[in-house]
Amino acid sequence: MNDLDKINTLIYEIRGQRVMLDRDLASLYGVETSQLKRAVRRNIKRFEGDDFMFELTKDEISRCQIGTLNEGRGNNFKYMPFAFTELGVAMLSSVLRSETAIEINRAIMRAFVEIRRMLTESKTDRLSSIEVRIEKLETYMEEVLMDQNDINEETRLQLELINESLAELQSQKPSPKRPKIGYI
Repeated sequence: MNDLDKINTLIYEIRGQRVMLDRDLASLYGVETSQLKRAVRRNIKRFEGDDFMFELTKDEISRCQIGTLNEGRGNNFKYMPFAFTELGVAMLSSVLRSETAIEINRAIMRAFVEIRRMLTESKTDRLSSIEVRIEKLETYMEEVLMDQNDINEETRLQLELINESLAELQSQKPSPKRPKIGYI
């Protein structure tokens, strides 16, 4: 598994945005999560707005299965994790100034771009395949309807012939009376 695949597995979709969690970023940057959070809180103006970073709720943590709540004291999240969007990850490079942070940040940006490219390509591919399938269905339905109209026309002609034959039979003179058979 290369770095791009590894990073792709760490990108989640939360609140309709693709994000990375603080603990994953901290492990990639080689720092502790608390250290990363401290650096972010010291520079909080750089991360204002949900388009850079937001704090997860307990419900989001359990729904996304990012972590499970364990029983007992000290086994649960004390502080809710931060979720960094693509813009937030880019902003982290200005907060964390190590060589490792710069290299990891480049790889993360490439991963976000790759995901975006894959999503846009797959949508156009899917749309074109759907268009082709719809065209095939339309031509098939036209053929079926034309066949059905042909059958209906043939059936109508046959019914007319049957009606004419019945009318001819009814218009014919009744056959002469036959003598009754049996005792009189």
